[in-house]
This record gives sequence, C-alpha cells and structure tokens, in this order.
Amino acid sequence: MHLQEKTVGSEPIFDGKIIKVQRDKAELENGAVVNRELVIHPGGVCIVPIDENGNVYLVRQFRYPFQEVLTEIPAGKLEFGENHRDAGLRELKEEIGAECENFEYLGVMYPSVAYLTEKIHMYLATGLKFDRQSLDEDEFLDVIKIPMSDAVKMVVGGEIKDGKTQSALLLAARRFGI
Repeated sequence: MHLQEKTVGSEPIFDGKIIKVQRDKAELENGAVVNRELVIHPGGVCIVPIDENGNVYLVRQFRYPFQEVLTEIPAGKLEFGENHRDAGLRELKEEIGAECENFEYLGVMYPSVAYLTEKIHMYLATGLKFDRQSLDEDEFLDVIKIPMSDAVKMVVGGEIKDGKTQSALLLAARRFGI
C-alpha cells in the first residue's frame, strides 16, 4: 500500500522508567526491509493557564539534556494508559497551584516524528483559582506570570525554545486574537 510500512519484526533494546527503546524491521512498499529504531514514550500533557487579565503562567526549570533553564508552560508525563485530561488538571495544580473553571482541549502535537512515539496533548485553562503548589519531591521550578502577548513575542523571538510550549501558546493566542 502506498505510503505505508508494515512491521515484520520487533526487538526490545531498553526498558527504562520513562522510555522504552525497540528496533523494528519494517517492510517498505517496494518490498525492501529496513530497520526502524523507536523510543516508546507514554505521552504527555501541557496546559496554557491564562487568567482574567490575559496573563499566562509559565514555569522555569532546568532541563538536563540541554544543561539550561527553559521557560515552559506547565506540563507532565503521562503514565501508560492514563487519561490526558485528568493528568492535565493534576499538573496544573501541582506546578502552579491552580484549578480552573474551563479546560479546553487545543489538540495534540508530535514532538519528534522520526523515532519518538510521544504525543503531547495541549489544553487551555481559564477561570483560574489559586492555592499552593504541590511539586514532586524531585521537581524544582519557578512560576512566572506575563502577558500572553509577551509570551507570543518570546516564542517568535526564539526565547521560548520548548516545542510543546511554542505550539500550545500559539494555538491559545489564536483563540484570543493575539
């Protein structure tokens, strides 16, 4: 079938806490068999929390692979089979200490389509009510609040480098005509 690949074999390589790695054999439409290396990830969720004054709440945290502090929207990893909506509400509470009246699904993004199975579900949270953060014991982050229009400028200007944050902020900004 055109533009399809058929998996004809699979070999587990690594089974970690967050990811699994496998090597598949795939048959191409011309009959050739090739190797495909996959990183299996349970997926994630991210939230654009916007208050009644048009401010967005972002988090700043150290990201080990890049050895730098990045600015992102609240987000978290799903457990295999976990409902992404429920996880999003949990992460909103944990990371910025907020609950919301409205929780709108913005869509899904695939952060790296060549080898990673991760899907990140994006939400917009409005009608925010704040309490206290409840971070995991190994989670360290700072919360910042900025106008949504400034966050969009940070995306366009290259200051926000995280893909899920870029995508979700631009989708949310469109909803507000920014």
